[in-house]
Amino acid sequence: MRSFFIAIEGAIGVGKTTLARLLQPRFRARLLLEAFEENPFLSDFYADRTRYAFQTQMFFLLSRYRQQQAVPALLARRPLIADYTFGKDSLFAHLNLEGDELEMYERLYEVLAARVPVPDLVIYLRADTDVLMMRIATRDRAYEREMDRAYIESVRQAYERYFADYTRTPLLTIDTDNLNYVRDAGALAFVEGQVRTALGIGAYQRPLPQVELVGPARTSVAPARTTSVTSGWDAVAEFLAASEAMGRVGAAL
Repeated sequence: MRSFFIAIEGAIGVGKTTLARLLQPRFRARLLLEAFEENPFLSDFYADRTRYAFQTQMFFLLSRYRQQQAVPALLARRPLIADYTFGKDSLFAHLNLEGDELEMYERLYEVLAARVPVPDLVIYLRADTDVLMMRIATRDRAYEREMDRAYIESVRQAYERYFADYTRTPLLTIDTDNLNYVRDAGALAFVEGQVRTALGIGAYQRPLPQVELVGPARTSVAPARTTSVTSGWDAVAEFLAASEAMGRVGAAL
């Protein structure tokens, strides 16, 4: 099987990590999972989003960038499935930051994003807000207990806007409201088939049961692709040194 890079996206609680883990053995892939638990500001952020938004976002930005720099080496061995895209960082920043903090963030993000590998396929998982709230409650992460429905709705809408005119990579959109790929083998086989078709890697490896298509899946292709990836935290250092305004980043963190 040829090497490829899949990134799974969607709102909080939609099931990105779960699907990544389920697809891993079917594609004999490595996993790249977001290290959200390493963010020391995350629990404080959900308790007081205004106060801790900047620290939380800057930590995530640099953490995600560091993870993404490992992608080329991982792809040299076998396929790779990630449970996030680097672009989500900007999406959340525009939800949570404003004014000088957002301007400062955007300047750094622009430099780092140009150095990040582009997936061969992005899978966008959709779900209604009530479904997201139910899934968040079911997994019961301590720091997510403070989340309110209005915030989750704003995240869901932000993702809808983001992917409405997305053309950066091939895109596979799957509605998951009535798609339980954890308990339903047929549903998981359906998703696997959609992914294989989008990647152009042929039919299933095994016979499939009859399944009902409960959500539309579409694939949109964009020719743009980043072909050059430059590694190194030296890019961050160079940028910070070149801009006196970015001095507040170190002070805040």
